[in-house]
Amino acid sequence: MTAPLALMIAGLILAGVGAQWMAWRAGVPAIVLLSALGLILGPGTGLLDPVTDFGALLQPLVAVAVAVILFEGGLALDFRELRHSVSGILRLTTIAPLLAWLLGAFAAHYLADLSWPVAALFGGIMIVTGPTVIAPLLRHARMAKHPSTLLKWEGIVNDPIGALFAVLAYEIIVASQRGNGLSAAIGHLAFNILIAIAIGLVAGLCTVQVFRRGWIPEFLKAPLVLGVLLTCFAGANIVQEETGLLAVTVLGLVIGNAHLMAIDEIRRFKETLTVILVSSVFIILTATLEWSMVEELTWGHGLFVAAMLFVVRPVSIIGALSFSKINWRERILVGWIAPRGIVAVAICGLFGTELVELGYADGALLIPLAFAMVFSTVVLHGFSIRPMARYLDLAVNGPPGVLIVGAHRWTIDLATRLDELDIPVVITDSRWHSLRAAREAGLTTFYGEVLSEVFEHHLDTSALGKLIATTDNDAYNTLVCTDFAPEFGRRS
Repeated sequence: MTAPLALMIAGLILAGVGAQWMAWRAGVPAIVLLSALGLILGPGTGLLDPVTDFGALLQPLVAVAVAVILFEGGLALDFRELRHSVSGILRLTTIAPLLAWLLGAFAAHYLADLSWPVAALFGGIMIVTGPTVIAPLLRHARMAKHPSTLLKWEGIVNDPIGALFAVLAYEIIVASQRGNGLSAAIGHLAFNILIAIAIGLVAGLCTVQVFRRGWIPEFLKAPLVLGVLLTCFAGANIVQEETGLLAVTVLGLVIGNAHLMAIDEIRRFKETLTVILVSSVFIILTATLEWSMVEELTWGHGLFVAAMLFVVRPVSIIGALSFSKINWRERILVGWIAPRGIVAVAICGLFGTELVELGYADGALLIPLAFAMVFSTVVLHGFSIRPMARYLDLAVNGPPGVLIVGAHRWTIDLATRLDELDIPVVITDSRWHSLRAAREAGLTTFYGEVLSEVFEHHLDTSALGKLIATTDNDAYNTLVCTDFAPEFGRRS
């Protein structure tokens, strides 16, 4: 690697982290500033030309970043969340993607004037929402737990599903050109999907056993997981292009739900890596946009984007959630929020080139159309999610609440005063008798270990943003603050 390229990578990381920091300070979605920064460095000033600067490294770099992002998303999914949302999540990851694919393909053909094969492929890609944009928006909006869970699961699970829809459409296109049967193409893809799932499942179970048997020291656990992740991704992609996304998502689900002792350290390592990759790669992808691509877009393409936002997404979500227990306010919110991100652009970049080589000239429009969808959804959904959640009474309003660990006279008096000021407060203790005065004062209490999974899954902390640990054990107080620092922030 030459010195200028190394310097460029270092600069991209610093610029991405800086944009994330500015977004945090300004209280705006980070993806908005990352998009603007990419446009400035790329087509705006010409300081960054990823195709020339990175050359053959560009595609593998983006592919690895997407793999790590989807693995981290799978790692964050907890099957116990399904207890209260299983019906809605199943509908959002089965019925909704099919409806969105069908409607999106029609819109792409009749409004964007894409040929049917290209429209079918693009419609599949556009069902993805993705953890790279959903997770920051959910943190920004401070939404209620149930709609937040629906959007989180949909965003992570539908990413590989959208990629597989695109692969299916591509396989059918190739089969039709070669004179092969449709059933053969579908059967071939289905078999490869099963192989990808098996790769992720076996790799995850083996990794879990290695950890549980103590065959690897603590300091090597996170690097081992990263190595297994990249191996799974590359191995599955050798069998069938883009099935690696499914394999790494399954891998994340298996490891994330194995309840390993080291899971928190692994999650924090992957979260840090994901922040760096998302920031840098999104700037790189945005910088690949050229003004000549933008000039190819017409009013018909603008109508297509509007139809995807205001017709396809709402209709597919409301249709999928019909006759379910999801209330109308949550249906409206989920039906509106669907920002696209790095995964959609990366997949379009791959298949756009392939389609052009197969003789479909309109395949070159996939990248500018994908960016149009990304910019439109990021701006509109990023700035509207908080006001809309408030309007629908699905957001946590008011100042952040306080979690008090340790019940005694001073903390109970403090909690009572905070309650009088209408500030949400929860007081916890592992001793039942210590909470007696708090219960008699009508305060919200939690009896049990605050560091346990029982606390995590039985108490909604979306309204809480501050922590006070005041037990008589200083070491335990430090442990509690360390555990909650990633969620509340170290200054809270």
